[in-house]
Amino acid sequence: MIEHLLIENVLVVKIGGARGINLERCADDIARINRPMIVVHGVSAMMDALCRERGLPIRTLTSPSGHTSRYTDPDTRTLFVEAAEQMNAQLVALLRTRGVYAHGLTGGDVPLWGERKSAIRAVVDGRIRIVRDDYSGTITQVASTPLFHALNQGLVAVVPPLANSSDGFLNVDGDRAGAEIAGGIHATDYVILSGVRGLYRHFPDESTFVQQVNGGDLDSALAWARGRMKRKVIGAAEALAAGVPRVVISDGRAASPISQALNGIGTEFCR
Repeated sequence: MIEHLLIENVLVVKIGGARGINLERCADDIARINRPMIVVHGVSAMMDALCRERGLPIRTLTSPSGHTSRYTDPDTRTLFVEAAEQMNAQLVALLRTRGVYAHGLTGGDVPLWGERKSAIRAVVDGRIRIVRDDYSGTITQVASTPLFHALNQGLVAVVPPLANSSDGFLNVDGDRAGAEIAGGIHATDYVILSGVRGLYRHFPDESTFVQQVNGGDLDSALAWARGRMKRKVIGAAEALAAGVPRVVISDGRAASPISQALNGIGTEFCR
């Protein structure tokens, strides 16, 4: 609690891992922003590239409600951890070359804990089946001490989408990981950088772009979201519920993506 009182105006940024997100521009912008900051990153493009390189199939699970996630069997989990660590090291290096004191929280420093979903109902070949060898999970706890320690040292902590568990590392959703961290450290803003401008009522019709979502409109926002945007809206809702005042989903391809989001360019979620 004492550590929390020493930190004000904290910003949490989730940088998506999909192709198209401009990491160089993100790093340039982080170097310009003078705020305590924690960065969470995705790994999807890096993971897909490693799967192709190693000859491992890229498979997804679809829940009966339509949510999709990477099928993380034991071999895929091993490669996922490697991809997460490579992506983390790449982003840390980009930040350090710009004078940012960045510190990757990987290996034994991963600040998230989770619980494995030991039995998942998923649609496989058109039928609902129970999958028992998936190593994805839900986040149960944020170890805030290493995060506050980094902030107090003037460091930008860089966090991969991994969680510790009794079953080893788990693949966790990066948008929701960012939300848990933002709530756990009482961040002022949570920015989610995506490969699109933000939320649309009818994607990709630009006339249906949603500029703001208030707390009472979250159910509608979730209904409008398609594909991976559903996870981002869920992350926004969870961050708001955890006490974060503002969440912005914005375009990670822009010239100054984080500054743009903080200036209201994107879809802003407010309590």
